[in-house]
Amino acid sequence: MRILMNLPIVARRAFSTTPKQLKNKVPEHQKVFQADNGLPVHIKGGTTDVLLYRFTMGITLAGTALSLYWLLFACLPRKKA
Repeated sequence: MRILMNLPIVARRAFSTTPKQLKNKVPEHQKVFQADNGLPVHIKGGTTDVLLYRFTMGITLAGTALSLYWLLFACLPRKKA
């Protein structure tokens, strides 16, 4: 019961922004993504972005190939036993 009575106080502390101010990192990220270094925007984020891009493209290509395989399989006539 004591926990429920203290819940409003805990919630107020958790969502308060006065104890610490966060640094605005948007200008730093804008400089990175707007730099003219010949890279596509979806790869400028670094190694993590490259890995996510390749993983996504791999899944997309595998799904497309699997869909085409089953479409071809469905189009062929069945063998009569």
